[in-house]
Amino acid sequence: MNRPGPDLFHRPEERRRLAPLAERMRARSLDDVVGQPELTAAGSPLRRMLETGRLESVIFWGPPGSGKTTLARLIMQESGAESHALNAVTSGVGELRKVFEAAEAALGLHGRRSLLFIDEIHRYNKAQQDALLKSVEDGTLTLLAATTENPGFEIIPALLSRCHLFTLSPLDDAALLALAERALARDEWLASLGAELDEAARPRLCLLAGGDARRLLQLLEMAATVARPDAGGRRRIGLAELEATGQGHRLPFDKGGDQHYDQISALIKSVRGSDADAAIYWLARLLEGGEEPRFIARRLLILASEDIGNAAPNGLVLANACFEAVHKLGLPEAMYPLAQCAAFLAAQPKSNRCAAAILEARRVVRARGADPVPVHLRNAPTRLAREQGHGADYQYPPDHEGSFVRQAYLPEGLADLHVYRPSRHGLEGRLRDYLASCWPERFASGPERFASGEPERFASGPERFASGEPERFASGPERFASGPDSNSNRGDS
Repeated sequence: MNRPGPDLFHRPEERRRLAPLAERMRARSLDDVVGQPELTAAGSPLRRMLETGRLESVIFWGPPGSGKTTLARLIMQESGAESHALNAVTSGVGELRKVFEAAEAALGLHGRRSLLFIDEIHRYNKAQQDALLKSVEDGTLTLLAATTENPGFEIIPALLSRCHLFTLSPLDDAALLALAERALARDEWLASLGAELDEAARPRLCLLAGGDARRLLQLLEMAATVARPDAGGRRRIGLAELEATGQGHRLPFDKGGDQHYDQISALIKSVRGSDADAAIYWLARLLEGGEEPRFIARRLLILASEDIGNAAPNGLVLANACFEAVHKLGLPEAMYPLAQCAAFLAAQPKSNRCAAAILEARRVVRARGADPVPVHLRNAPTRLAREQGHGADYQYPPDHEGSFVRQAYLPEGLADLHVYRPSRHGLEGRLRDYLASCWPERFASGPERFASGEPERFASGPERFASGEPERFASGPERFASGPDSNSNRGDS
């Protein structure tokens, strides 16, 4: 078998020919960049930097395949500066020191500033990021960095403050299709195959790519490879060829990144907002993305107490049962109790009054310190304690009519403390009525206590549902009549 000579891979044109399609189609100028018009348009800060030659340190933040590395390479290419590139996965402080020394030499001998591109900079620890500060601060180096993780969490504040942050978005379908058309028109290998993309396959290609330009080009290259030439020698890429690549649709998700936190936030806010449909949707997104089901169950358990509380205390019981069931079952069966729990909690009246009460009480405790326990409430396990009067004047409520007797339960100076303000929602309304009968002075202002809350939500009591979301339930139970599980479609009626 003939093998390439030893100098083959030193020739840029040969390396480019043998590189993956995503590398062959990498933009060679800002005008070739697709999908990020706010960064590349005329007058944009990035373009102005290049036009004026006044380059400053930049961090590109965006999802995979959005163009971070491409933009960094274009800056290095068009700047004409001494350029260095490192990957944070495989480099450390030793490699950084070598770059610093080279940059110092270039500045001292030739008066030229140097550029350093660090891919996946979030992989550097704090000490490694600290090492960059001096050279970036004094201008020895201009830093270009790329990260898929939120810089607010992953980049130390001192370094972040010395850099411009440019945020990139996933490519939309129009940008992805423009990139596919460009590849089909310009790439020599695809042209030699006579590759064409069927109109019907375009939406599927965009869905499989998921906003990732690199993935789109990988799919296109693989589909062109598996496509069979027709009678005219053309290779048509249709739905069958895309499916033949074996690359299913992968949802963008990162268990430790923004996708993780954004989607769990969407789930919790949907449940809190009583939208069961949205809650089930975001639950499906989390599960399809590979989220740990026990993490979801734990968050639902917190919500059941924090946001529903005594308005529907059974929510906490079900959420706890869901957590136990998920722990015992695992996926895929764990999706059933999770869906049941999310839908049930979404359908419950909401109250955060217990959560607000404990937070307010803790603020009081921090502000006042350790107020002494009233003597009549103290424990009296010993003769000395009894001699000191501990518990002597305590009145036992069950011995009194209605199992209630008025006495002081708060430390001296806190008699007017009122932190638990029950809502009128669900069961908590009954709790409020009982507490108001015991301590009427605390509830003297009645409904006015909601003045700073959200009275408009509950002003009309149960009638509030009349103007809610009738379109989802307009046909009542009949909306399920034509579904796949309706009795009319079963053979056992």
